[in-house]
Amino acid sequence: MEKKYFGTDGIRGEVGKGVITPEFMLKLGWATGKVFEEKGRCKIVIGKDTRISGYMFESALEAGLVSAGADVQLLGPMPTPGIAYLTRTLRAHAGIVISASHNPHYDNGIKFFSSEGTKLPDEIELAIEKKIDEPLVVVPSEKLGKASRVEDAAGRYIEFCKSTIPPMMGLEGIKMVVDCAHGSTYHIAPFVFEELGATVIQIGVKPDGLNINDGFGATQPKALQQAVLKHGADIGVALDGDGDRLIMVDHKGEILDGDELIYILAKARKDKGYLGPIVVGTKMTNLGVEHALNKLDIELKRADVGDRHVIAMMNETKAILGGEGSGHIICADRTTTGDGIISALQVMETMLRQNESLYSLKADVEKYPQTMINVKLRESQSFVATAEILQAVEKVEGILNGSGRVLLRPSGTEPLVRVMVEGQDAELVNSLAKELSVTVERILSED
Repeated sequence: MEKKYFGTDGIRGEVGKGVITPEFMLKLGWATGKVFEEKGRCKIVIGKDTRISGYMFESALEAGLVSAGADVQLLGPMPTPGIAYLTRTLRAHAGIVISASHNPHYDNGIKFFSSEGTKLPDEIELAIEKKIDEPLVVVPSEKLGKASRVEDAAGRYIEFCKSTIPPMMGLEGIKMVVDCAHGSTYHIAPFVFEELGATVIQIGVKPDGLNINDGFGATQPKALQQAVLKHGADIGVALDGDGDRLIMVDHKGEILDGDELIYILAKARKDKGYLGPIVVGTKMTNLGVEHALNKLDIELKRADVGDRHVIAMMNETKAILGGEGSGHIICADRTTTGDGIISALQVMETMLRQNESLYSLKADVEKYPQTMINVKLRESQSFVATAEILQAVEKVEGILNGSGRVLLRPSGTEPLVRVMVEGQDAELVNSLAKELSVTVERILSED
């Protein structure tokens, strides 16, 4: 069945528009409580990032859940992966995340975790959607749920993050800049690294409800680059607003994205003998990273874009490592979902074990030039790869002659088709991408 409200990663949109309203969140909370209450009295945890609308939606969800007879535990500002962890360890039936991840403050959204700290199964999302369309009926007063606040939520998660590297390994001697994007890791990430012994310079740690992801964080790493060079730091770590993305900067101020970090982690796990034959990336994973992995006898499997698809393929192939160039990295041997802090710790553990800088660890990866051009669709138009479009793609692939690749990918959130060409020759790649995008645009305009 096609979902009415849930997208590939929960429900997201602009605050006050569509379903991102207090009225809908009240009903969503009630519907969630009713679905889980069918198996007996349930407990749901709620966490949020630092955007101002989180207060409003937290209250609405709480009221809806309690009115359905569900007990609620409030975590306050908490990274998405922290909510996944606490959903498991607090033995909750589900976890709710109020966040729009790397989006600006005027967006917000809802994501769910199962009792195992994984994405909520499709059948439960569909059951919640079905309940949303039913009349809201409050349970009798004696059956109302209760709400409480988990006062030590941050401390619990900090200790878990620290436990993901060996107990006798410290970060003494490492000087680092940590950029929290004025998001949900502001009161967690710096303390994780400091308590492990690192010297930490903090930026992006003063949330005001409106500045989340604004000029800081994994999607805007320029501030991190500047701070690393200014302070002569060994590394920089940038997280996004909800803490599930990681971008790093080496001592020269050069950025390492998720693709390069996955390679470093894959090689380290391969060297220790427990990686397995497969690492999962996406259709957007850089071809140069795939070739570098192949040289280590590691196969890259490509999933559709989105951490839900990456995790599904990891489960299917029994891979312990996967992720995206955006910085969503899943270390399944450490946790259940993408976690920026834990991924950074795994990279730092590799630096210490091998006594190498981040700059030298990335030396074996030569990322290929990649050009992506957006071709607009009409508002009601859907993208279909016609015979003429496929012929144009084949022509470009023939010119690349095995040294590159082509990808046409419709956007999941905008009326766009993304035309991507990748290869070893930057000038050729750029020229071919422009030529192909013009062709695609012409064909679509004739449709």
